[in-house]
Amino acid sequence: MSQIRLISGVTDVRKIQFLPAEREHRELRALLESLTDPVFSLSLGGKVDMANRAAAQLLGRSEESLIGESANGIFPDFNFNQWLEKDGASQLCSKVVMGGLDYLMEVTPVYIPDQTESEVLASAVVQLKRVSVNQLPGTVYRTPSDNGFEHFVGQSTKFRNLVSQAKKMAMLDAPLLIQGETGTGKEMLARACHKQSLRADKPFMVVNCVSMPDDAAESELFGHTTPDGHTVIKGIFEQAEGGTVFLYEVGEMSAHLQIKLLRFLQDGTFRRVGAEQEVHVDVRVICSTKKNLIELIEQGDFREDLYYRLNVLALNIPPLRERPSDVLPLAEMFIGQFAAELHQPRQTLADDVANTLIQYAWPGNVRQLRNVLFRAVTQNESSILNADDIALPDVESSQFISEDSLNGSLDDIMKRYESGILESLYRSYPSTRKLAKRLDISHTAIANKLREYGIGKK
Repeated sequence: MSQIRLISGVTDVRKIQFLPAEREHRELRALLESLTDPVFSLSLGGKVDMANRAAAQLLGRSEESLIGESANGIFPDFNFNQWLEKDGASQLCSKVVMGGLDYLMEVTPVYIPDQTESEVLASAVVQLKRVSVNQLPGTVYRTPSDNGFEHFVGQSTKFRNLVSQAKKMAMLDAPLLIQGETGTGKEMLARACHKQSLRADKPFMVVNCVSMPDDAAESELFGHTTPDGHTVIKGIFEQAEGGTVFLYEVGEMSAHLQIKLLRFLQDGTFRRVGAEQEVHVDVRVICSTKKNLIELIEQGDFREDLYYRLNVLALNIPPLRERPSDVLPLAEMFIGQFAAELHQPRQTLADDVANTLIQYAWPGNVRQLRNVLFRAVTQNESSILNADDIALPDVESSQFISEDSLNGSLDDIMKRYESGILESLYRSYPSTRKLAKRLDISHTAIANKLREYGIGKK
């Protein structure tokens, strides 16, 4: 330092901990890590150069493992390579769905001057802003698949099979019967089927058969004319022309309406109340029920001929207790959704809470899980949800075993139980070696089991 001071023009020499550029870089990095919004930096090749902690948490990966990942793989609905190759790429905003949640994706190009002072595209920054569906601005392009299957979250074999079947049946025009316990999401599945179909841009009308009074139900469904015959009031089926009518809890429909519905399903025609002329409409009928319609038929409460008209295509939503590996993905989705709606930092689940949620029977299914977490999130002011924050009513252990889960031989039942355990643990121990160590069995045995049940395959 004394030698440097002898140089002409040098007035002083002192030590500093960081070079200015390094200090600025670390300050920017600290700022990014403090953000609750996921942020990615992309190279001109469409690869991830940097991702903050929120981005890694969203994708369930480490920040280091995301480096070099293709942006098209993370955001399959947007072609980053094509956008980066454009001349004069400009900032854009688009809606994306990640982990079942809605985000506004802002893509900002980064330009730097070259030797001729011309602006040259060097990279891009992607920021995801958490929003609820109602907060999405109208200027953002909304795809026909809004509220579709991309909002379904789960990783169990039963869940994947359900979604796969539903996507195939959604493209068909035949009546669809959705069966499942209360709180399993029957209406959400019906809406997703509508959005996936060729009728997506037409109306989706919901009819609640539970709360519909019988004296007014016929005119509400099929419409009516005024006493003078000059004014026509369209019913739900006529308003849904070209679209879908969803009959919620069709097992509650009265005997009189069952006859009217059967007549309509035969050829799509009906008469408005008080009118003589027949009306024909083109609608698809989707029904849901939590009741066993076969038992209602045996009791004389539901028409057998109507059952076979409605049960052309069928989907059965398994209860949450039969797919425990779906509990944590759903919980993470709900916590992220609440954070966006309440404009607060996202909370995390303590390890003991996660295990409690997985092992609980959930008699109220997905709806109960959502309500329990909403209560916990709104009452807890810390960043971690602990066991004291989760209020779960006692449930008899026998509820873990349903009649459906006992179908088949003892070997079939044990395989289903074993598959559920492995699916649940694989989320916390996502490699054969880690899982083998956790269960204290050989690596080869675990690998064979995972291969047998199709667990861990992309």
